[in-house]
Amino acid sequence: MRIIEVFHSIQGEGPLTGVRTTFIRTARCNLRCAWCDTTYSFGPGRERSIPSLLREVARNETHHVCLTGGEPLLQRESVELVRRLSERGVTTVIETGGSLDVGPFLDLPKVVLSVDVKCPSSRMESRNRWANLPLLRAGDVIKFVIGDRTDYQYAKRVLRQYRGPASLLFQPVWGTDAGRLADWVLTDHLDVRVMLQEHKVLWGDAPGR
Repeated sequence: MRIIEVFHSIQGEGPLTGVRTTFIRTARCNLRCAWCDTTYSFGPGRERSIPSLLREVARNETHHVCLTGGEPLLQRESVELVRRLSERGVTTVIETGGSLDVGPFLDLPKVVLSVDVKCPSSRMESRNRWANLPLLRAGDVIKFVIGDRTDYQYAKRVLRQYRGPASLLFQPVWGTDAGRLADWVLTDHLDVRVMLQEHKVLWGDAPGR
């Protein structure tokens, strides 16, 4: 696999926020979101074998892995890595930009899919793969990164069409007014979770944290 970095940290996003986790950040991404905070992952990275990644997870003694990027679904070895982790009792959160097929991961145990729906401020909303959303299960996550009121209204339109069991998460673009987003959700009585990026609260924009 082509890997940018592997590090031991606290999960900062989604339903497992606060949980000690080994992060495996894959190289390359097929999207170019305007507010991307990990542009260093666009490069080729370096080759790592699946056994070497499994050993690093074991050294960290974590029960959770976050497979992120870049875009981990671009890596054909990702399915085998996640299968091997599940065999070891490790739960893997797969963070994907939402433009590629999540189908190959649906039958793997101990997997949480965190699928983005790209809103207009990302400039990538045309790349959303809508066929993914009906596939998601209870325990999976649909994440909207919200930069402004236009994004919020876009996300509301998507929610009106979605009837599945996945959790719904609104996350403000880092540096925007998170309280404003929370107020919008309260005013509209939306059944979504509003969450910050906890790792940035703890450590700022430091890579590998």
